[in-house]
Formats: sequence, structure tokens, C-alpha cells
Amino acid sequence: MTLTDALLSTGIPAGFEPHFKKSPVTDPWEPLYSRFLDKAVHMGLRLAKAHTNSRGLIHGGLIAALSDNAMGYSCAQAMGWDTGKSLVTVNLSVDFIGSASIGQWLSIEPEVIKTGSTICFAQSLIKADGVVIARANGTFRVVPKKEAVS
Repeated sequence: MTLTDALLSTGIPAGFEPHFKKSPVTDPWEPLYSRFLDKAVHMGLRLAKAHTNSRGLIHGGLIAALSDNAMGYSCAQAMGWDTGKSLVTVNLSVDFIGSASIGQWLSIEPEVIKTGSTICFAQSLIKADGVVIARANGTFRVVPKKEAVS
């Protein structure tokens, strides 16, 4: 059985693979998945209790953080993953227009609006089982990557 067959048997949509980058903020939400397109990186996950607030609804902070990640990765994808550059969020806004339930597939589907030498603009639709539940807009500053501190 291939990795793709295994993911499809667990309800992970076609084209999604285990997410390529780990982060302390997203570790508690694993497993995360991503799908690469020409100029975008979609992210997704199967919603579980760990993704809810005290009322049992999917937490807006999860949606905001994953939208920020997916839009930033999409800007990097559109810019050819320039290893000398990094992206820093300047502005992030999220409009919540629905909700999602445990067990649904949450997908963050960004589109890069414009890239430049110092700034990148992106927008995203956030869907639960294909139904739009939020939209996000992000502005990212393109900065030189800092050397690692040892």
C-alpha cells in the first residue's frame, strides 16, 4: 500500500501528504497535512476535540494560526522558496462566517495576490468538508533570513 492509498483510507483528501514543516505552535494539532500547487500551499487536518474551545466549537485561534501558516508558505512558494529570504506577518485578518464540527476535514486554501521584493499579499478561504466557514487576508514582509545563533 502506498502512502497516498493509506491517507485516502483514513479520509485524507487526495494530494495531501504529511505536513513538511514542524513548529512548536502547531505540534499539538498534529497530524497536519499539506498539498503543493503551482503558487500555493494548502493545509488541512481532520478536526478533533483538541481543536475545540470550551463550547465544543472549532477554535478561531486554530483557524487564524493555520491560515497565517498556509498564506506564508504560499507566498514562499510563489517566490520560489528563496533560501535567503524569510517572511514575517505584518497583518492578518480573519472573518468567521460559519463553524465546523469534530470529524470534519478543515482545509486552508490560500491564493497569493501579489509578491514583491519587500511585501507579499495573500488571501485564503477556510473550508470544513468543502463549505466555506472563514476567510483570511495576510500581508507578509519579505526580509533577509537571519543566521542561526549557536
